[in-house]
This record gives sequence, structure tokens and C-alpha cells, in this order.
Amino acid sequence: MAVAAAAALALTACGGGDSDTGKAAPAEGGESGAAAGAFPVTVEHKYGSTTIDAAPKKVVTLGLSDQDAVLALGIKPVGSVDWFKEQPYGKWSWSKDLWGSTPPQVVGERDEYNMEKIAALKPDLIIAQYSGMKKEQYDTLSKIAKVVAQPKGSEDYQATWQVMTKQIGKALGKDAETDKLIAGIDARFKAVRDKHPEWKDKTVTVGEPYEPGKFSAFSPKDPKVIFLSEMGFTTSEAYRTALGKENVADLSSERLDVMEADRTVWLGTADTEAAMKADPLYQKTKVHQEKRDLFLPYETPDIGAALSFNTVLSIPYAIDQVVPKLEAIK
Repeated sequence: MAVAAAAALALTACGGGDSDTGKAAPAEGGESGAAAGAFPVTVEHKYGSTTIDAAPKKVVTLGLSDQDAVLALGIKPVGSVDWFKEQPYGKWSWSKDLWGSTPPQVVGERDEYNMEKIAALKPDLIIAQYSGMKKEQYDTLSKIAKVVAQPKGSEDYQATWQVMTKQIGKALGKDAETDKLIAGIDARFKAVRDKHPEWKDKTVTVGEPYEPGKFSAFSPKDPKVIFLSEMGFTTSEAYRTALGKENVADLSSERLDVMEADRTVWLGTADTEAAMKADPLYQKTKVHQEKRDLFLPYETPDIGAALSFNTVLSIPYAIDQVVPKLEAIK
């Protein structure tokens, strides 16, 4: 994530769809609405397990997109981290109404946490799912409150949205609500697959040009690629080999062969799109010559932002925006 930070500075507010994900109105403090008898609960994670004895009332989220699932489950985090100093809270259309007039205290940027600010909020639960939290940070934060770190068994930033949502729902004592949210999104993806069986097993790659002659390629386990795979697309062995265990790889135009696929999706700005299309090496790629490439903006409309979040709140909007664009490619 840090590698691609400069490329994604354009990430700003994101438009929203009108699909109903069954999200609850966030609680303004007080009881979280957890199921009766849900606690205590024990959640396993990367650094062990955490037992939460009672329904959390003050939650801090440290994963880059964790706040969405917490909001969808009816709790408004008191603290959260920023992506790229854009202060997006209240600006994303898919979550703007849920934040209302009380955005969270910003307690860090990406994986750099301000421990003093977090402690001052006196949280009783800290959640870090889509994050790169280190063991030392976990140990320090555990002295402040209960901490649910990244999912066990996944590389940082590579757990699926379903797994991260389930972890969050369990920590909040809201398993039933969480299952309903996930089922609703799964049904939407199934509807897309049923409508477009021709996409099954078509290969896809996702990248981001960030300066002339250079681009980032995203892992098959990155949220943006996972989003497309849930529509039926897959990734080639060559693409998986090129990425290895990395979440994102920075490459030069000489390695555009990595991006050859049935569909190549690029995220960026109007300027980076123009620069990529003007690159002589890109003009020679088969996917571009056959018009099987797709450029999605981070803003106006902010489709790239929704794919980057890939949460129970952003996915419905992303489906509404991306599917018609994919349908236009023959």
C-alpha cells in the first residue's frame, strides 16, 4: 500500500449507488445493539486472540477501510485513520449519511498511528483489519484497549472483504447482521455472474499508471482484483507469478506484458490515462489494440475509490458503475 501511495494521491470523494445493503443507522454512543448474550466473544487474528467481554461502546478503526463495516453494522467509530491526508470522512457518498455531522477523530495516516490520540479517545475496542499493523504496535495498543488485528492466515491487505467483515461483526457481537450484509452482497455478485456467463474464467489484470513509463500492478488478492473475480473473472498464472506475495508491484513500461489479459483495468486520473495511452510501448500491447482495456477514474465519478475500498458499503456502488463499462467491451 505504501508503494502505491504517491500514485493514489488523487483518491478523493466517491459517488454512491442506490442499492440497499441492509445497513443500520450508526449509534451515537451508548449500547451498540449487539445480540443479547453475544458476549464474551473471542476473535482470533494475526497476533493471537482477543476476548471481548462486553458490547463495545467506543470503537477506533485503524484499517484503511474498516470503518465502512463498522458503520454498516450501526456503530460510528470515534477514531479512524486517513489514507492520503485527504480527510475523506463525510465525503464518500456511500458512507456520508452514516457519518452525519460527527466524523471520527483522525488518529493516524495509513499504518502510522498516533498512540496519544488513540488513548485520549478511551476506546474499549480497536479494530485493524485492512492494515499493516506491526506486532510492536499491537502490543502498545493492547495496553489501551482490546485489539482485533489483521485476519489470521492472510498477508497484510489481502484478506477478503467477507473475512474482514466477519471479524468485525464478531467483535461487535453482530454475527447475524453481518451474515445478512454479506449475503446481500454475494447475491448481487451472483446476479452479475448469472447475467454474464461469458465472463467466467476470462482473465483480468488491474493496474495504475502513476507517471510516464511507470505503473503499479495489483495482486490477485487485492480488493480491486477480488471485486472483478467475484464477477467471474480470473487471473493468469503469469500475472500471479509476477506479483508473487506482493500486494502491489511497481513496474516500468517494458513489463507491460504482465498486464496482457482478456480485460485490463486501469485506475487513475485523466492525466495518467492520457499519458498511458500516449506511451508507444502501451500502444503496441494487444489488449489496447483490440480495445479490451478499461480506464476507471478515481474521481468524477470516483469508481476507483469504491474498488479500492471494496466494502459492504462501497461494493453496490462499484457494481452499478463498473458492470455497464465492462458490458461495453466486446
